[in-house]
Amino acid sequence: MIRKLTDQDHQQVLAFLGEEPSINLFIIGDIEAFGYSSESQELWAEFDEQNTIIAILLRFHQSFIPYAKGEFDPSGFVSIIKEYSQPILLSGKSEIVAKFEAYDDLQLGKKQVTYFAECRTDECLSPDNVVYKKASIEDVDQILELRKSIEEFYVRDDARDVLVQSIEANTSRTYFTEDNGVMTACVSTAAENSMSAMIVGVCTRKEYRRKGLATSIMKKVVQDVLNEGKTLCLFYDNPEAGRIYKRLGFKDIGMWTMHR
Repeated sequence: MIRKLTDQDHQQVLAFLGEEPSINLFIIGDIEAFGYSSESQELWAEFDEQNTIIAILLRFHQSFIPYAKGEFDPSGFVSIIKEYSQPILLSGKSEIVAKFEAYDDLQLGKKQVTYFAECRTDECLSPDNVVYKKASIEDVDQILELRKSIEEFYVRDDARDVLVQSIEANTSRTYFTEDNGVMTACVSTAAENSMSAMIVGVCTRKEYRRKGLATSIMKKVVQDVLNEGKTLCLFYDNPEAGRIYKRLGFKDIGMWTMHR
């Protein structure tokens, strides 16, 4: 049976998701920030005969994230997803997303598979003298302008609304460097919750690369989040970037698939 989740399901939902808090960072963060009755967010679950959750589907704006620990029936979730504008944005553990890829009538966006890594220690960090600032809502347009200048980045149409909402809800923070008022590099978090945070949007303006700016900002973000007792997570598919992240203390824990 599949039904929409409500506040009354909260404890069972967190117990289910909490067994893999890093993998479920986005779902946990969105639940803590926006709950079960926000216009921008909905959650459904598949239950077994004992009324125990066996799979969850999150919709946040136009993005969907499914999660399950074992076998489940994706067809019910597919029926729900098809009620929304296609193609859809779908992401999650690669082995779970693969079950949805088998449905030809589900219009999925461009596929990207990345490594999923986490950091639990600051023992690899070293101080430096790079001067940075913490972004406010007034800096959102500059952040997006910098991200759009990066060829490898995909910036969604609703990126501004999502970023503003996340900053207001304290589920995102951005640190950046600047030169004469121009943002030169930035690093953001996303889906921050009581247990973890995701590193996203690591970027440097082309003419300021190879100066270690993004790495220095990463150190600050990692240190601040770890000091709050949280785990850091990130995606990467660039081997060079992976080597940098591992020097900062990140370790691979799985693969993540995104259709966008």
